[in-house]
Amino acid sequence: MKAYLSVFRLRFINGLQYRAAAFAGIATQFFWGIMHIMIYEAFYENATGTLPISLKQVIAYIWLQQAFLVFIALWIRDNEIINLITSGNIAYEFCRPCSIYGFWFAKLTAQRLSGTMLRCFPILVVAFLFPEPYKMTLPDSATAFLLFIVSLFLGLMVLVSISMLVYISMFITMLPTGSMVIATTIGDFFSGMIIPIPFMPQWLQKIAYFLPFRLAADMPFRVYTGHIPPNQALEGIFTQLIWLGVLVLSGRIAMKKVQKRVVVQGG
Repeated sequence: MKAYLSVFRLRFINGLQYRAAAFAGIATQFFWGIMHIMIYEAFYENATGTLPISLKQVIAYIWLQQAFLVFIALWIRDNEIINLITSGNIAYEFCRPCSIYGFWFAKLTAQRLSGTMLRCFPILVVAFLFPEPYKMTLPDSATAFLLFIVSLFLGLMVLVSISMLVYISMFITMLPTGSMVIATTIGDFFSGMIIPIPFMPQWLQKIAYFLPFRLAADMPFRVYTGHIPPNQALEGIFTQLIWLGVLVLSGRIAMKKVQKRVVVQGG
């Protein structure tokens, strides 16, 4: 456990050094956030009938997406791990006196946490200062906020465990592009990154609720906005724990299998 905590701490500190990239990302995320809000504002002004989620909730949802993008985006990848797999330097990882799965899991978690620490607070502070209708709003209650924090952290663990399966698949394909593109396309859509899941047709919502991707983004954000009440949030947290156990167990089993079959080229 000390080894995993040490690599987490080192990777977290190292990630905090990339301030210039974080500030550039913040500017981009403000642009995308405002653009999306303007699109939804126009949509709500011309919509007829009852909509599944209020504009106020959608705006909070969008700002949470932008603030915690590094938490929830599957397309964020660790090039160091990819280079280890594709170059043959993975042999050095086999020499470590600890589990590669746990070692990489700690690195990926620290990478996402450090990236979020640099971006989320500036985005949220400014979003709370915006005029209506672009203004970020507080959660409905302290209970909703606490449930949001718990579900957001568990969502991060679920997303990292999914990312681990993507990296493990590269041992077989040896091509990072294919695995990453497929995972990103499916994951971003069914996590609510493109449109919130309540706006999807019923048949698509059933698929989204069956898959684990929504647990990293859509569920925590809707808990914050109050669209998911506390009793349903507790059920969602229980679902997150089940999926986390299944994904981590699957990842460990898959890692052991590919380690037995891996062929190191070039030395």
